[in-house]
Amino acid sequence: MYKSLAEICRLSREFEIPFWKVVLEEDCREQGKTAEQSMDEMRAMYRAMKESNDNYDETLKSASGLVGTEGAKLRKRRLEGKLVCGDFIGSVMEKALRVSESNACMKRIVAAPTAGSCGVVPAAFLSIQEKMGYDDDQMTEALLVAAGIGGVIASRAFLAGAAGGCQAEIGSASAMAAGGLAYLLGGDADTIAHAAALALKNLLGLACDPVAGLVEVPCVKRNVMGAVNALTSADLAMAGIFSKIPPDEVIDAMRNIGRNMNEDIRETGKGGLAGTPSGVRIREKISM
Repeated sequence: MYKSLAEICRLSREFEIPFWKVVLEEDCREQGKTAEQSMDEMRAMYRAMKESNDNYDETLKSASGLVGTEGAKLRKRRLEGKLVCGDFIGSVMEKALRVSESNACMKRIVAAPTAGSCGVVPAAFLSIQEKMGYDDDQMTEALLVAAGIGGVIASRAFLAGAAGGCQAEIGSASAMAAGGLAYLLGGDADTIAHAAALALKNLLGLACDPVAGLVEVPCVKRNVMGAVNALTSADLAMAGIFSKIPPDEVIDAMRNIGRNMNEDIRETGKGGLAGTPSGVRIREKISM
């Protein structure tokens, strides 16, 4: 696993191969797999992401009753043409809800990189595939890009809310999605890295404060924010607007912020939204 985005970018330039291929070759070396085996695994993962969206049950609510059915509500408003954000962004928002609600309702999802952030990458990737007509091979390459970014973040910092707050979950997922989107839009390795950095910068300091300790409120709605943030970050990078702070330093900043966070806002269900009067009442009601 690479320990820096700078290293991946350097190898991409030096050997004149795309970002995803640098990641693929390292995966093959680490896992002792062929390139075909590695690609097949990623294709299967992308298919599972599609299924997590397609198999959404708009009538299903989580056991707590806190989330569910909201993806259907947003879809209705989108199809009525009432979303200020428009149809495409609305489609991204809808998918983020569908997949993350499915997670809360115990349906099959892909942790990308975590279950709590499972809606971000699928929402962004499935929507842009529908809009731009990319084939599944191209989407698999983009997923490798996302995996490479996630691997660097895991190496330099963390992916779990318990370790670094929600910036480590939704922030990392948004960075992964942004990098993959930049690749699909024709960005080189440096553009990909800066798209990821811009996305992560926007979410630095985000608390992990699940109400009643469940990955439901506010987690599901934060998947929407992470997916839309990925799109805007990719667009910025593709316009040549790069992060003034180098991408690896952004990841390091996330790590340092996470280490300085009070444990009450690191997935303990004590502080932040979980500690509000309403959050406490919900916890007490569920625990009865």
